Amino acid sequence: MGLKEIYQWDRRMAEKLRRFQLPQSYQTVGLAIAIIAFVGLIARKFMTTEPDWIRSLCLNLILVGLLTISLSKEKVEDEYIAMLRSRSYQFAFIMGVLYVLIQPYVTYAVEYLFNPEEAEVQMSYFQAIAFMLMVQLLFFKVFLKKCS
Repeated sequence: MGLKEIYQWDRRMAEKLRRFQLPQSYQTVGLAIAIIAFVGLIARKFMTTEPDWIRSLCLNLILVGLLTISLSKEKVEDEYIAMLRSRSYQFAFIMGVLYVLIQPYVTYAVEYLFNPEEAEVQMSYFQAIAFMLMVQLLFFKVFLKKCS
């Protein structure tokens, strides 16, 4: 296998990944997963014994549900929708970076006002990823509805 064939294979694989989308019916599946996981988080608060793994599982399922919705096709998927989707991912990435840079210090300042001894700068992966996915979905759906 020559270098040219490797480049062509690499280009084909990159194109397949770029065009990867789930069928439109997966939007409902993703929404169901996210809602069930959210209800699980709420129900966990009322349990007398709450294993630690339940919280992590529910948070991860919420992310899986949001990602499934984000990767699902629309009923009509054309170049314009693809462009809107691409712009929504770009916007979500930029907003996510800004959120990760600013939010921990805002939280620290608020905690410092109420309890200066226990204030700390912290950020969880769930907050960052969930924020980015929600921004992408909201941006995409709002602009999709405005333009339709």
